[in-house]
Amino acid sequence: MPPLSTVFTSASLDPAALVLAVAAAALYGVGLARARRRGVRWPVWRVLCFYVLGLAPYLVLACGFTGAYGSSLRWAFTLKIALMFFVVPLLAGLGRPLGLARAALADAGRDRIERVMASRPMKVLGNAFVAPIVGLILFGTFLTPLFASYRADPLPSGALGVAAPLIGLVLALPLTEAESFERSSAFIVLEFVYVFIELLADAVPGIFMRLSATVLDGVTAWAPGSPSWFPSPLRDQQLAGDLLWFIAEAVDIPVIILMFVRFSRSDRREAQSYDELSDEEMDALAEQHLRRRRD
Repeated sequence: MPPLSTVFTSASLDPAALVLAVAAAALYGVGLARARRRGVRWPVWRVLCFYVLGLAPYLVLACGFTGAYGSSLRWAFTLKIALMFFVVPLLAGLGRPLGLARAALADAGRDRIERVMASRPMKVLGNAFVAPIVGLILFGTFLTPLFASYRADPLPSGALGVAAPLIGLVLALPLTEAESFERSSAFIVLEFVYVFIELLADAVPGIFMRLSATVLDGVTAWAPGSPSWFPSPLRDQQLAGDLLWFIAEAVDIPVIILMFVRFSRSDRREAQSYDELSDEEMDALAEQHLRRRRD
């Protein structure tokens, strides 16, 4: 393993990640200022989640040790992309950037957001059935020679560093911005059951990397002059598999907790809607239900 001095002092500029972080910070700051002018005080803890738990770790991953050695070490690159995909979006999403945009924009802007959220791509991505498939496809490529290309070529490496958190954020929005993805309690229960399938699906690429007896990406030797603390290429792949496996499984715990919260809110909302019905409306609803069962 690398010396601690190397971990804390290594740095590498990632222009794409820096542009994304600065743009996100600026847009969120503009949203806070506009929301304040409209009389909305955004909770401080949500602001801290976005900046301190979301953007700051993202920059550390992109420009710190994992960014500097990601081109050489499989486990460093895997750690960077896995945290950017699974963890950073979930923490940044707690800042509720979509909710802040609604609070900051006028009616026309909010209408545009509603149209985007109602679009087919967002509906497809906004449920728990898609997230494990996207993760499985992304990290499944780590089992192929593409993994070596990701690390060696700055273009795909930079593209992954931008795409991973953005895709992860879209997948995390149904949990952190539940009011924008209204679901019935029955649908959420179905999603909840599917999460347990995700527990297995997310782990598949990491398990294969860990248990494979060969170097899957075909790079079986280090470049001349590599540090002495570098593990062997096979051990490097095994460490990458360990990290991917652990992160993919560990992140499912807060996901399950957030789904519990989402279910309780949906159930409470549905119960309130029934309480607001008159006796005549309840009778009509019951009659409609019985008629459907007879048909």
